[in-house]
Parts: sequence; structure tokens; C-alpha cells
Amino acid sequence: MTWESIPQMVLSAADRFGDAEAVVDGPLRLAFTELADRVRVAAGAFAELGVEKGDRVAIWAPNSAEWIVAAFGLLTAGGVLVPVNTRYKADEAHDIVVRSGAKALLVQQGFLGLEFTGPPGVPVIDLKSDFLASGAPFERTVSGTDVSDIIFTSGTTGRPKGVLMSHAQNLRLFTEWCDLADLREGDRYLIVNPFFHMFGWKAGCIASLIRGATILPVPVLDMDRVLDLVEREEVTMLPGPPTLYHSLLEAQAKGGRDLSSLRAAVTGSADIPVELIRRISRELPFRSIMTGYGLTEAGTVTASRAGDSFEDVATTVGTPCDGIEIDIADDGEVLVRGYSVMLGYLDDPGATAEAIDKDGWLHTGDLGALDDRGHLRIVGRKKDMFIVGGFNAYPAEIEGFLLEHPAVALAAVIGVPDERLGQVGKAFVVRRGPVSEEGLIAWSRERMAGFKVPRTVEFREELPLTATGKVLKDQLC
Repeated sequence: MTWESIPQMVLSAADRFGDAEAVVDGPLRLAFTELADRVRVAAGAFAELGVEKGDRVAIWAPNSAEWIVAAFGLLTAGGVLVPVNTRYKADEAHDIVVRSGAKALLVQQGFLGLEFTGPPGVPVIDLKSDFLASGAPFERTVSGTDVSDIIFTSGTTGRPKGVLMSHAQNLRLFTEWCDLADLREGDRYLIVNPFFHMFGWKAGCIASLIRGATILPVPVLDMDRVLDLVEREEVTMLPGPPTLYHSLLEAQAKGGRDLSSLRAAVTGSADIPVELIRRISRELPFRSIMTGYGLTEAGTVTASRAGDSFEDVATTVGTPCDGIEIDIADDGEVLVRGYSVMLGYLDDPGATAEAIDKDGWLHTGDLGALDDRGHLRIVGRKKDMFIVGGFNAYPAEIEGFLLEHPAVALAAVIGVPDERLGQVGKAFVVRRGPVSEEGLIAWSRERMAGFKVPRTVEFREELPLTATGKVLKDQLC
């Protein structure tokens, strides 16, 4: 079945799946028919707010039923979704809201004890208020080529860039993802991946409505809550980072938990030990395990397939999805071409031209190799980005924040090994005034998401520089 737009797909779920459960969020249980009704009403609320076709609205909130209704309601009103990372501090979030031109900002006040604000002139709406239920049912015609969402990511400059994706791109790619991940009608899908990320929004919400799976949103990854939900709601689908499966194995070893409903696992991100994949298969009830490679600018690019060995799943990211080509440049960079490559970066034709060459190849910044069977292995990163507990941290962005401190003259950040998180940031700083390591770290925590904050600071009299003034990071240690 094909649809012209995401709203058409979502609203058709009422006819396709009827009274089956679409969303379970605490005591709230919505059938697909009820979800479709709420989406139409939310669309009316956005229309009455003044959202016209192509207007953008940002959501800065954790996973919830209201997030789902708001996002699909916005698209049904013809709007464009701008998800914002819940770990961002106000300045980081406001920068994205302003540059996206968002007409409104939706938040969940009180989440983690915080009050969320918006930049001047942008109305802030609490998702838990009656806003989503305040409109008259409404639908606006949307084309497959229209932009559906703008997810901000960081590039070589470190400044977040908005990735433009269309309705048709998302529908085609994540329909295939459902097959690759073994997502089935009637599955109960516990979504721990945040909705502000491609994995939670597209491989989570959109995929579930395509296939007819029940969404169980988790706002904060708490293993006790996850285990409770797996048992009580008989969860069948549970994607997540390798650390999630380590925790499941620990729970299984301790006993006292019923995990028998679990059927499909999807993981990725960091290198995965072969032994972990073997243990997931042998010690947990999962009957399928998928891993893959993707990026905001192209969605899911490769995936493992049924029948791949434990070693294939653990050490490669599989083979290309349908309609997507992979090539390896002379310097080892992974290149991607196909229908799922982004339309471009928001208001940044220069960065778009730099990322996508004249032949349509997207330069990913990742280093990889293809074996003789076409399996892709990611071997490193061309850029100096590092991963903190599954979150991408970009040194240039962190350095920009550090340079705002009046006592910092020069700053360079690199990723260093960490036993718990994989990598964490270490800052090398040349001072222009008095500041301590503890003081600079505390100052950073007020301005950056926790995963970006350097864990250590080393003060230097000078940093090694190239002739053009760039820091030679390979000389830092």
C-alpha cells in the first residue's frame, strides 16, 4: 500500500486497524480510530493558531502520547515538524527554534522538574494543556514532495544544521525498515529511543503507524520501568543501544522477570561485541536481531538481513537498503546515493553543496569498507565527532560554547576513552583570565547538554597550531 503523505497514512490507520491499540501511555490507551480523531482535532488547533502549509512548529519535549498527537496533527495541518533535543539547554534549543522560523514551540512543562521557555516572540504551548483538543477536525492536502520534518544535526562547523526530508522519502524508507526490522501488525513496540531523534520519530512513530503496531512511549530510560512494561504490556518489539540489551541480560540472569514476549531487537551505534549478539540470541527470547547504519541526512542506509551470522550482525552494518547505493571514496569515506538522501540543509546551500556532490553522492564523514559480499563495515570517523553514551558530540560546537567564557582565549576538545560511556570530552584551554577546571566545567553545565560537557580540562600555555591557525588535535593527548 502506498500513500501520498504521512497524514494520509496515519489517518488511514483508523480503517486499517480500527479498535486495536495504537498508543499506550500510562493510563491512556488510544485505539487507532481514536488516535486518528485526535490527530484531526490537533490539526484544527494548529490551523486556528495560524499554522499554514509549510509553516514550522518545534517540539521540545520527551516521548509521550501528546508528542505523537501533536506531531501527526501538525503534519495533517500542512505544517513541518522541528524536533528539539530534550537534553539541550535553553540557548541551544532557542537557536534551533529561531533559525527554523518556528511559529510556535510545544513543550512539556515540569519534565525533570524544568520549566521550558521559548525565544522572544515565539508562543510556548504546554503539550499537557488542552491545546491539542481545542480545534475543530481539520485536514489540509499535503504532497509527497512537501517537506515533512527538519531534524537538526551538526556538521564539520559544529553548528547544528537543519536536514530537510519529504513525506515520500520517509514513507518509502520506513516502510522497508518495517520489513528489515521484522515489525509486524499487532506488535507492541516499546520506544525508548527519543522522538526528537530519527530513530524514535521515524523508525518508531511513523513505522508503527505504517505497520499497525502499538506504541508504548518511554520518556526517560529507566530499566525498572522498561522491565515492568515488558511484563505488563507483553512488549514484542524493543530496539535500543547495546547498553539496553546488557541490562536485559542482567535482569534475565537475576530471574524474577518475564521477558518471554520479546521477539524483535534492533541495535547499532557503537561497535558491538560478537559475544553480545550471541548472548542476546541464546539467552533472551528475541527471534530476530537487526543492526544497521544511518544518519539524519539519509535515514537508514544499510541493515543486516535474516540469516546473517552473529559476526556479520556485530561487526558490519549490513547491506544497502533498496534504492540506495554505497561507495567508498579513495580516502575511505562512505558515500551514499539514492532517493533517501536529504533535500538539503535548511537555508544553507553552501553546506548542502559541500555535503552532496554534483553526482548526487552524499559525503557522510564516516570511514568504512565494503567486503566482497557488499557488507559495510564502519571503521572510523573522518570528522572528529565522538560518541558519549550513544549521543553524538561535536568538538567545534563545544569549543564555541567554551570560547564564550570571558577567561577562555583558546579551546580544543577531543574525545577520550571512558569505561562507562565509551567516550567523553576532554578540553584543552588557553586562559586569558582566572578560571579553574571545576569552575569551567560547572559553567559549561549551565549552557550545554550534559553529554557535551567536557569531563576534564587541561590548561596549556599554548596549543599546537597549523599555519592557518587550526589546532593540531592529533598532537593533543
